[in-house]
Amino acid sequence: MDQSPVIRLTKEFRFEAAHALWNYDGPCRNIHGHSYILYVTVKGRPETGHESPKQGMLIDFSVLKHIVNENIIDVFDHALLVNGNTPHAEMAREMKMFGKLTAVPYQPTCENMIHDFAGRIRNTLPEGVALFSLRLHETASSYAEWFAEDN
Repeated sequence: MDQSPVIRLTKEFRFEAAHALWNYDGPCRNIHGHSYILYVTVKGRPETGHESPKQGMLIDFSVLKHIVNENIIDVFDHALLVNGNTPHAEMAREMKMFGKLTAVPYQPTCENMIHDFAGRIRNTLPEGVALFSLRLHETASSYAEWFAEDN
């Protein structure tokens, strides 16, 4: 029996978040927001079993959506992101106007966020499905990319 081909599947996700970069020397040190777009690409071989309800699928898009929503979107969407290792975190906690505060253990740059996202997604994918790449747009023309082969 022929082995199924390796396929890459991509799903797009969108979320809104604000962040401030502690000790940064440019305007991004101030609290500001972005409309993030995250592209998640997984790879593997589709199911070949004739009796399987998932025949011909690598992963059901709804399963991938659930994984990313639970681990990324639900945590980061409409949140203020701050570096939890800086005075920003304490200041944000004291200011009750910030209802959803996400303190991360890094400077919340696009580069650090995508690395974090890779770990959160990679560890929750079903067997036989591997994280291939991520692309995180911070603006329409600026984004970071993460590739498994590089990491």
